[in-house]
Amino acid sequence: MAQMSRTLVRRPKKYLEEALYKTLFREGSSEESVRRELNLFLNGPKKAPKWEVGLSVKKLRQRKRYSTALKLSETMAKRGMNLTLSDHAIRIDLVAKARGISSAEKYFTELPEPTKNHLSYGALLNCYCKELMTEKAEALMEKMKELRFASSSMAYNSLMTLYTKTGHPEKIPSIIQEMKADDIMPDCFTYNVWMRALAAANDIAGVERVVEEMKRDGRVTSDWTTYSNLASIYVDAGMLEKAEVALKELEKRNACKDLVGFQFLITLYGRAGNLIEVYRVWRSLKLAFSKMANISYLNMIQVLVNLNDLPGAEKCFREWESGCKTYDIRVANVLIEAYAKAEMLEKAEQLKKRAKMRGAKANIKTWEIFMDYHLKKGEVKSAVECIANGISTGRGDGRKWVPSSEIVQTVMGRLERDRDVDGAEGFLQILNKAECDVGAEAFESLIRTYAAAGRTSHVIRRRLKMEKVQVSQATEKLLEKVCV
Repeated sequence: MAQMSRTLVRRPKKYLEEALYKTLFREGSSEESVRRELNLFLNGPKKAPKWEVGLSVKKLRQRKRYSTALKLSETMAKRGMNLTLSDHAIRIDLVAKARGISSAEKYFTELPEPTKNHLSYGALLNCYCKELMTEKAEALMEKMKELRFASSSMAYNSLMTLYTKTGHPEKIPSIIQEMKADDIMPDCFTYNVWMRALAAANDIAGVERVVEEMKRDGRVTSDWTTYSNLASIYVDAGMLEKAEVALKELEKRNACKDLVGFQFLITLYGRAGNLIEVYRVWRSLKLAFSKMANISYLNMIQVLVNLNDLPGAEKCFREWESGCKTYDIRVANVLIEAYAKAEMLEKAEQLKKRAKMRGAKANIKTWEIFMDYHLKKGEVKSAVECIANGISTGRGDGRKWVPSSEIVQTVMGRLERDRDVDGAEGFLQILNKAECDVGAEAFESLIRTYAAAGRTSHVIRRRLKMEKVQVSQATEKLLEKVCV
């Protein structure tokens, strides 16, 4: 290790500045630009040592560029780079995220037996847990116990997280007892999951006992995650005084002035309804960071909106707007949604236009906000326009977006009430172009709309057959009249 450190120190500064991971993110962190830079590297003359490749894979994983990280790892392995046991575990995680769990299972199965250890087994277990595959996770855990690969808290933490996500927090205390019986020491993450499990069972006294046990455990230090969890639990339980005490402890543990810590404090003080403390922490955050990120303003404005401090939210937004380098539509959306809920549609529309002038076009969330507003006001045609814009925006961003089945039913119900056959047909045409599965209920509503309007159609039966839709007996009787 010392030799490696000396070698790194002797490398010229220019070389370090041109490290592979910096090259990959030279033009930003978009999927396209990173993939392009990687191809230039792989097809170019530059070589990279193993430590640099490993660091680059790590950076790519942090930015969720899993396919690119996998390509780099696989290509360098084909060129002779030796993979350590840790590399194999990382590869399992990358394959699962880039190609799916079955591909990760295949990679694991094909590993030589000597390379299968607690790291590779743990990586596959973590994949099962993230995909909420309970049976496979439990079976693999039993196998790990047989092989004595479940000797640390990591595997148990993965399983406990799975039970939390699948709504079975009651299973977690028995896992804790099993760990203690096998002399497997819990870490900070274990204690935090345990706390949340007890909170889900409304056992606040149990949560407090876990915190005390954590304090007595000399190996584990309560971090800011512990106290943010505790504060959140107290807020949910309506125990605001205890929440305030936990938040003060959280502030003490944010001595390094971590941005995420500040944002947790602002959010939790907001949930506790303490506007004064929200502003105080906001001022501390601004003093700690000379340059404020968009995400900080987004969080603060959302908290102020939730606390019904719309003037404060507007002031904070103006401050962000006057100094931001990149006009982020997500920040604007928070205020747009607040205006829409307050029935200040003109202000919402003006802000959307202003964002567009600053280079931030409306995204899917923006159109959903206006869609919800118009549906609540009974303005169906305007809501349909928003849905069409949302579909078009998603297509332009490379993402498929269609309205939920509940929204489709609501729109069709309003058009049926208004006997608006043309509007219903136009709406279904928009959904068809978006390849949205509208289902039998939408077609039944369409048939009822035709009947209510006294309109007929010669093609509805054919459409039902093409869409493989079966309607109810009541709708079938109406269909006989509509298709005359």
